[in-house]
Amino acid sequence: MNSDAVGSATNALNSLTHVEAARWGRDLSTLLRITRMNFRHPWQVAFAMGSTIMAAILQLLIPQLLGRAVDQAQTAIGGGGSAAGQALWTPALLLLAVSALRGLFTMAQNYFAEAVGHHVAYELRLAYYDKIQRLSFSFHDRVHSGDLITIGMLDLQGVRMYFSTALVRVVLLTMLIGIGAYMMISIDLMLGLVALSFVPFVAWRSSTTQLRLRATWLDLYERLSVLSRVMKENLAGIRVVRAFAAQSYEMLKFDRASKTALGLANDLVDIYVPSTSAMTLSFFFAMGLVLWIGGNKLIAGEISVGTMATFLTFMTILQMPVRQIGLMVNAFARASSCGSRLFGLLDQEITIRDALEARPLEISDGTLRFHNVSFAYPNVENRAILKNLSFEARRGETIAIVGPQGSGKSTMAHLIPRFYDVTGGAITLDGQDIRNVTLESLRKAVAVVQQDAFLFTTTIENNIAYGDPWAKRQRIERAGEFAQLHNYILGLPAGYETVVGERGVSLSGGQRQRLTIARTMMLRPSVVVFDDSMAAIDAGTEQRIRAATRRFAKDRVTIIIAHRLSALMHADQILFVDNGEIVERGTHEELLAKRGRYRTLYDLQTRPGDSI
Repeated sequence: MNSDAVGSATNALNSLTHVEAARWGRDLSTLLRITRMNFRHPWQVAFAMGSTIMAAILQLLIPQLLGRAVDQAQTAIGGGGSAAGQALWTPALLLLAVSALRGLFTMAQNYFAEAVGHHVAYELRLAYYDKIQRLSFSFHDRVHSGDLITIGMLDLQGVRMYFSTALVRVVLLTMLIGIGAYMMISIDLMLGLVALSFVPFVAWRSSTTQLRLRATWLDLYERLSVLSRVMKENLAGIRVVRAFAAQSYEMLKFDRASKTALGLANDLVDIYVPSTSAMTLSFFFAMGLVLWIGGNKLIAGEISVGTMATFLTFMTILQMPVRQIGLMVNAFARASSCGSRLFGLLDQEITIRDALEARPLEISDGTLRFHNVSFAYPNVENRAILKNLSFEARRGETIAIVGPQGSGKSTMAHLIPRFYDVTGGAITLDGQDIRNVTLESLRKAVAVVQQDAFLFTTTIENNIAYGDPWAKRQRIERAGEFAQLHNYILGLPAGYETVVGERGVSLSGGQRQRLTIARTMMLRPSVVVFDDSMAAIDAGTEQRIRAATRRFAKDRVTIIIAHRLSALMHADQILFVDNGEIVERGTHEELLAKRGRYRTLYDLQTRPGDSI
């Protein structure tokens, strides 16, 4: 082998070593973080650990009491008479009392250990849900909700179980094996060493198993995320699935994802069971040696029958912690993999947040300005969506934005309430850069009626009053009237108390859009943006809503994004946007007179037959 090959092999080995070291470092950091969270509940932790220690001490007393009872019984039997029976009463009652106390402390250990885990789970759920609420739109654009559900349920469950299945078990096993080893060696050095001969093998085997388990747990949770994703999409689109008779295809897709997850679950079993079996086998091998060597010592008179009984009882007690070492290793591996995914989300940087010295937005004139605004979505290189856009809208004015699909119209709507931050230029309200005011005050002043008419599974009243849950019924009904929905709602059996189905499936598309319009009108914003929010509404209803909107627009800036020119002809200024740039601007009449892009679109919509 030449020197270059040797050097390459050495570099590869060093790189692998660094990767393993980094992985161990991350795992240790994750486990320490979970441990600190558990210790935020000191009295539950103290009770759990104290009960564990007491249960271990009482369990370690049982072999000594049993050995002493055997020797006393043997002596009493040698003496004969009724004294033999009486000699057994005291140790029997003592053993019963110690066993009962051990059971009580074990019950307390399990109770308080579970209490710690559930407290941590409660805190993590709140922190997780709060983080999901505050993460920016750009995060939700790239992360599937099925993955988020998996992290918030399965990964959180793995972290919850860490205290009871890992930390408490470490204390219990350390005491049983450590103190038990000291006591056995103190009684007989050779027998003690033989009895503990399985410990090095178990330590090596458990360490190597943990590495394999952690990697497999990570893979399994990735596949479970895919499984959740498939299920969520199927449930959300169940009407489409039925309409296209695609049940067989969906079952096949779900079956493939399930089989992959099942294969990884079987891999976990294949790793865990042989490892645990090997550790148990080493224990029984050590126990066989104790029986052989101890039997010879007993025959030679070097130890008593009680001493032999003590060793065998110790070995029987140690069998339980040896079997649990595999479970403990599995718990550590699961907690580190689940914790890394969960904390990875909790540590996500919130890109859209209040500046350090952000102040509440103060509205006076209510003037909205775009100053050479440019924007590109995160993680999309060389793809500018908006380029140097500038326009002004004053209170009482209506600005209409029109253009082909993908031209950046909805992006402009999302920039005003800071769903995203501009990458160039600035957006101001009354001269205040929206990046320097608090998000809460900005989003109270700016309302966007979005294309997606999302409704919650609750009453119509609660859906309309979502932005102001304590609003009076009179305000809610006025918002319904504004959206031309009031009479329809009154015709329902339960009126405003009618519960709409999931995502509002019990309503038509136009009714859902009108409900979202009513919800927005409840907020009385200074700037309202209609982002193609009337596409599913019939022409007559749209005209009535437009008439109400014109009355509503006197005290605020109104921005209308639409494809139907009939919806925006009345605007004070119309912006024709294409490829992220304003290519034409003016009133309806002015743009028609220019005979440009707007006029072409107008002709297509008003005289479509002429273009054929």
